Amino acid sequence: MQAVVMAAGEGSRLRPLTERWPKPILPIDGRPVIATLLRELAGAGCEPVFVVTGYLAEQVEELVGDGSGFSLDVRYVRQPGVLGSADTVRRALADGAEPPLLVTATDTVYTAGDVRRFIEAAHGAAGALAYRFEPAPDPPHRDAVRVAGGFVERVIDDDTANPRAAAPLWIVGVELVPFLDDLPGPPFELSDAIQRAIDAGVGIAGIEIGKTRDLTHPLDLVKENFHYLGS
Repeated sequence: MQAVVMAAGEGSRLRPLTERWPKPILPIDGRPVIATLLRELAGAGCEPVFVVTGYLAEQVEELVGDGSGFSLDVRYVRQPGVLGSADTVRRALADGAEPPLLVTATDTVYTAGDVRRFIEAAHGAAGALAYRFEPAPDPPHRDAVRVAGGFVERVIDDDTANPRAAAPLWIVGVELVPFLDDLPGPPFELSDAIQRAIDAGVGIAGIEIGKTRDLTHPLDLVKENFHYLGS
């Protein structure tokens, strides 16, 4: 399966750190999050990988190179502004990516092997969305997702008792591609496209993954790299 890596964002919640460095190259456990992610994608058999860059793109592209250091074929696509996750996928498609596509953000470290397991669990589905119980929902940057009978009912659920938090990991199949058009925005978001597909009767698998580790706020950089400070 081919993959799309969303690495174009400004990381505004991580300022002032991201005024100098793009979020994908910031570390968890001392390693750039995009490096850990690319190794997971290689282990899951994803190739080629379309890395969509934008903000401070040169730093990301210099770190990743042609992908050979991660045993991957990496291709770059530029996004010229803050245009959202659906626009990211559309630009990758326009540059030759072929669905079904694994789509992921670059501010998250997944439990080892979860990307591969997610792909396997979604086999045959028109599309899929991952969710986790840890960390819990924390709107507005980590919304709850409503899942029933293995399928997503609401991509963004306003039930405050819902413990399922959406993870930035999706599969976009051929049936979902038309729903990427005519979205409200900018920014143009995958959440809107997927909800439209659900409302139109397309079955989107909701697949549980394990704990994730995220870089959202500056303090996360301390928590995820200096574990001894909490002992």
